[in-house]
Amino acid sequence: MPNTHYSAAAERHMQAAHAHEAAAASHNMNDHLGAHEQSMLAMEHAREAHRLSEEEAKVAKVSKELETR
Repeated sequence: MPNTHYSAAAERHMQAAHAHEAAAASHNMNDHLGAHEQSMLAMEHAREAHRLSEEEAKVAKVSKELETR
C-alpha cells in the first residue's frame, strides 16, 4: 500500500510541474486565460499530492507504532 500512495503522490507532483510549465508557456504567448487555467490545474494537482503524502505519512506512522509493540 505505501508504494501505491507514494507513486500516486509523485505522479501528482509531476502533473503539477507539467501544468506550471504549460502555464508559463501560455503566459509567454500572451494567453493569460490559458495560463490562469493551467495554474489552477497545477494547484489542484499539488493539493492532491499533498493530501496523498499526508495520508502516506499517517499510514507509515501507524505502521511504525504497531511494529514497536
